[in-house]
Formats: sequence, structure tokens, C-alpha cells
Amino acid sequence: MAARAAERIDDDEIADVRALGAEMAAAVERAEMMRYSELNARLHGRVRSIAGHTSATRILEQLNGQMVRHQFRLSLVPGRPSVSLPEHLAVIDAICARDPDAAERAMRGHLTSVLTALAAFAVGTAPKAATPPT
Repeated sequence: MAARAAERIDDDEIADVRALGAEMAAAVERAEMMRYSELNARLHGRVRSIAGHTSATRILEQLNGQMVRHQFRLSLVPGRPSVSLPEHLAVIDAICARDPDAAERAMRGHLTSVLTALAAFAVGTAPKAATPPT
């Protein structure tokens, strides 16, 4: 999907995606992890939208529905956003550069990192998630 988005992105979409990246960086800087989690979901949705691959989008949205609670928990793990933010920014840079190969590599790297973090969380080796503010 990231590679296809890199092939299809237009100038207005580049501005939108870059703005999302800037918002994500600001959320991490301000330690607004719930906001970061929301922006993370928006970025992934925007990449799917730009890619315009309806079958893949349907499959990913079904999977995302099952992953939402895990994604939220990961965003609250101390230090995780400082790992995932550069990964997201690399995806954004590659897509905005209209470089499908780099976009695919960046997204694969990000997804591998997420899977590794989820696996560590599942076996109890990840740091405990912070308690969300009330």
C-alpha cells in the first residue's frame, strides 16, 4: 500500500501527509500519547486512501478493527512513540518523494518493529504501558 501510495500521491496529498507527520511529532514532543495514537491511525488510513486499492483496504481495515486495542496499548508503552515516530516519518518521506521502493521498505521496517513490540508485549518483556490520563 505504501508503494502504491508513493506512485499515486498528488501535491495536495503530500501537504496533508506532511502535516500529519508534523502533528505526530508535536504530539510526541508534548507527551500526548492518546493524540499520537489517533494521528497514527489517521496516517495509516490516509496511506490506504491515497493508494486507492479497495480490496487491500478492506482487508487491512478488518485487521485494524482487531488490532485497535493493541495499537493503543503500544502507544502508551514508555519509549515506543520515540521508536515509531521516526519510522512513520520515514514512510512519509518516501511516499512524498514518490519513491515506491523506499516507501515499501520503510513501511515493512515499521510493521516489523510493531510486530516485534507486540510479541514482546505478549510475552511480558515489553515495559508496562503507562496508565492513560483520566
